[in-house]
Amino acid sequence: MRKPRRWAELSLIAVVYAAYSGGRLLVTGDEASAVAHGLTVLRFEEGLGIDAEHPLNRWFTDVPALGVPADFAYASLHYLVTPAVLVWLFRRRPAHYRAARTWLMLSTLLGLVGFTLLPTCPPRLLGAAHGFTDTMAHFSAYGWWGGEASAPRGLGGLTNQYAAMPSLHVGWALWCGTMLWRYGRTPPTKALGLAYPLVTVLVVMGTANHYLLDAVAGAAVVGAGLLLAPYALRLADRIRTTPEAPPVVSGGWETSAGERIPGQRSVPNTADDTSSATPG
Repeated sequence: MRKPRRWAELSLIAVVYAAYSGGRLLVTGDEASAVAHGLTVLRFEEGLGIDAEHPLNRWFTDVPALGVPADFAYASLHYLVTPAVLVWLFRRRPAHYRAARTWLMLSTLLGLVGFTLLPTCPPRLLGAAHGFTDTMAHFSAYGWWGGEASAPRGLGGLTNQYAAMPSLHVGWALWCGTMLWRYGRTPPTKALGLAYPLVTVLVVMGTANHYLLDAVAGAAVVGAGLLLAPYALRLADRIRTTPEAPPVVSGGWETSAGERIPGQRSVPNTADDTSSATPG
């Protein structure tokens, strides 16, 4: 198996991330339909009694010691931990890197499809009557963000606030956790692999950035990416494989040293020479 090339990998990851970021920005969705989708998700959860985002959001809002670290985690960890795990795999587990990278990229692109087909208003953007507090706006004095998700102040226009379904914060965290659990060799690494996705689920709901079903959808796109990754790898191998050159048939034309044009070489027939020879 060929070792992944650093610059080729960086270029590929940059292209996929640019496609994700650009597509996420362009697919802004209609506000009315996004709110309708968000309310549908919330009412469905309430009907099943699984709207865990309500008590978590109240808890994170009332206890700054929980809400502020959660805001920092939401705004930064997916940008830091995910590439760090990719680099760790590239350097320490190169035999598994290519499959893992393909899995992550496919999951990300599937998430973009979800943003396109189902723009969804997150809990924090619903009306006050629904009882959610945008903790990032509430605690904005502590960080670089404002009231527009995790975007720095003044740059909210560069993010699509209706890209809530699925939650790729959860999807990426699940991928990272799986890599750490599967390929980590120490108990702390494996423990981190378990804790990171679980904490991320609590963070995205407690900050009112996602519904529980957004988190479930994030796990679903990662599962779909895992199923599709082997097919993508086989297709890439088939495209990359160069067919063998056909054998060169000379037909007896050979070029000797110093010759510019090949000449026909006749091979002596031993049987004919023997039969035509005159006995002495």
